[in-house]
Parts: sequence; C-alpha cells; structure tokens
Amino acid sequence: MEQKPFVRAFADRHYRHFNAAVIPEAAQAYDACLQSGGRMMITLAGAMSTAELGRSLAEMIRQDKVHIISCTGANLEEDVMNLVAHNHYERIPHYRDLSPAEEQALLDRGLNRVTDTCIPEEEAFRKLEGVMVDLWKAAEAKGERKFPHEFFYEALMGGQLNDAFQIDPADSWMHAAAEKGLPIVCPGWEDSTLGNIFAAHCLEGDVQPATVKSGIEYMMYLADWYTETTDETGQGVGFFQIGGGIAGDFPICVVPMLHQDLGRTGVPLWSYFCQISDSTTSYGSYSGAVPNEKITWGKLGVDTPRFVIESDATIVAPLFFGWLLDW
Repeated sequence: MEQKPFVRAFADRHYRHFNAAVIPEAAQAYDACLQSGGRMMITLAGAMSTAELGRSLAEMIRQDKVHIISCTGANLEEDVMNLVAHNHYERIPHYRDLSPAEEQALLDRGLNRVTDTCIPEEEAFRKLEGVMVDLWKAAEAKGERKFPHEFFYEALMGGQLNDAFQIDPADSWMHAAAEKGLPIVCPGWEDSTLGNIFAAHCLEGDVQPATVKSGIEYMMYLADWYTETTDETGQGVGFFQIGGGIAGDFPICVVPMLHQDLGRTGVPLWSYFCQISDSTTSYGSYSGAVPNEKITWGKLGVDTPRFVIESDATIVAPLFFGWLLDW
C-alpha cells in the first residue's frame, strides 16, 4: 500500500474531530479547487512574516499553490526584514512577565517587540529605508509610479539586498513571490513602518506621495486581475484567509464591487473560503463572523465550500500548507 506523506498520515490518524478535523477537510477542498484548474488567494494578517511563515509559504508559491496574496504592509516588509536582519532579532520567551521599565529598556536598545520577538530597528528598518528611498527617488525622477510590493520586488530582484541576506532566501515568501512575479495586493500600506518612513520623506520634500500607488489603485488592479483570471479559467478564485482585518476584508469585496457597483454579470463568486482565526463571533465582529454572513454580501454562494478553523494560525497554517505540499 502506498505510504501517505507524513502530515497527511498524521492528520488522518489524529485530526478526527472539532477544529482539528476541519484542517484535512479544508485542505482537501483547497486541493480540489486547484486540481479543477482554479486559482487561490491567500491573505495574511497579524505578524505572520515575523512568525517566519515564509518557511512554508515560499514553497507554496514555488509550487503554484497560491496565485495572488493580499497582505498588510507589515507582512510585506517584515518578511524582507527577517531576510536581511535575522541574526539581530531577539526572542523574549518571558514576554508576559515584562515590566513597563523592561519594555522601555528594549526600546532604548532599538528593539521593537512583537509578542516574543524583537525586531532590531537599525539593522531592519533603517537598512531597508536606505534602499527603498533610493528606489522611490529613482522612480520619481523617471516619472514612474509603482505599488509598494513592486518596489520590494525591484529591491529583491535588483540585487541591492543580496549581500545582506542572513537566512536562506528559499525561506522568504517575498523572495519567492518576487521570483514568480506573483500578484500582491497590499491595502492600507500606509499603516506600516515603511509607510511611515515614506510619509516622513514626503514631509521632508524628498519624494511626492503619488510616487507610491494607492489602495484605490490596488482595488482597481485586483478587479482587473480577478476578471481576467476568471475569464481565463471559467471559474472563481478560492479565498484562504489567515487572520482578519484589512488583509481579508479589502480583497473579498472585489466580487460584490464588480457585481453591484460596476453592474457586471457573469463574474463568479469566490469559489472556496477558509479562514484560520482565533477571533470569536460577536456583535459587529467581521473577523469573527461565520462565512454564511458573507453570502448576504454577495461574496460567497450557497454552494461555496466554507470552512473556519478557530485556532492559532502560527500553528495551523504550516500544518495546512504541509498537507498541501505532501510533507
């Protein structure tokens, strides 16, 4: 009898009920979407890049198991920060016990804490700033405007950061995405460290705000991509959401926008939906809303495969991707 890959065999043996049971069920439906010729979007909220999700997500990208990503500005930059400053990161296992004075001491050392992991300001933020400011100025001088992710792709593929790599670039999802030219949507990029740095340089008069394209232009970009992709495949795109927030809320709205605001007919709804989240359903909670609610907004259909895994994405997502990657 053929031996199953480890993660699949482990899930079959142990993940039989409750949230655990949803993992192989949702993974099978994800795989079925791909096997039928469909495409898949993955959305990244929270600090998934700082959690080094690139160790599994990069391979998902390389194996064409994800075709577009929507992420926060933090996830866009923090994967690259980890790529160039990993050796200077500092882990604080006892972060729950820190006093305000100890938090201040971390700041004084140039360490910005994300749960148990401190990002080094000088080696991460400022190292990227030098490269990105040059790219922003060069684009402006040529009269070019680009999306935030395109500037990152330019930096990664142009070799400006190669000498600074401190991890294997195979473990960077942004490096894998840049190599593939993967479409990315980054709503609310302004709410990120590089977004703040860009605003500061605009205030100084170094660059103009219009040099970096806006969130509205990202929605227009996504609308064109979704329309072209569904025309090509004849079916909708799957939606795999990690966490909540703008990374998921923004792109899922492209379908009702195409239907209701542009009046286009024949555009497929999202063809699959799965969310990993620890947000609970409550009055007014969008991140914790059950998928059925999205039917009323014209995002999902009655027959759309729908799954919710109520758990920690830093634990679940690598297992889920491992199932799909035959690990």
